Amino acid sequence: MGNKITETLTAGLWKRIPPFRLVLGLCPALAVTMSAENGLGMGLATAFVLTLSNGAISSLRNIIPGKVRIASYIVIIATLVSIVEILMKAYFFTLAEQLGIYIPLIVVNCIVLGRAEGFASKNPPFVSMIDGVSVGIGYAISLTLIGSIREILGAGTWFGNPVMGESFEPISFLVSAPGAFVTIGSILAIQNLFSRWRGEKFIQG
Repeated sequence: MGNKITETLTAGLWKRIPPFRLVLGLCPALAVTMSAENGLGMGLATAFVLTLSNGAISSLRNIIPGKVRIASYIVIIATLVSIVEILMKAYFFTLAEQLGIYIPLIVVNCIVLGRAEGFASKNPPFVSMIDGVSVGIGYAISLTLIGSIREILGAGTWFGNPVMGESFEPISFLVSAPGAFVTIGSILAIQNLFSRWRGEKFIQG
């Protein structure tokens, strides 16, 4: 049991890290990562929903009829997303406005539904929540990294604070939609090369 928990906890930080390993959750990764703040906010919101939805779905997995399981999962996830949206508008209004429609769209994020179907529906609640924490933190790290690269090189700032000298000329291309594709593709290529060098294999499920 201890080995399973350890493996589950660490897998989401590298071997199952989205969007690079699972190749899921790319829509927010492309759309909201113009800055590190946006990436971190979106990542933490998704991690919160992912952790609690995994726990709830795992707890109810033997009660939910198989024919309506996906619909039931979506109802649970939508409830948690509504809570996140209300809390963000109450305490982080500016960030909530910047993220806009992408907060409600966590409901249909493939990561959340995929972990519910692929992991939470087959494992005990505690282990499922560990999986949610692991994958959620991995996702938050990924979005923050993407946002940091795009913001630093594309605007010369990090979390809104200037970090480059006055002579620096921002690469404005990186804060555009094509820049997001280039950034994600570059990080994915580097990670794959590193993994191949270490002889690593992908984890399924």
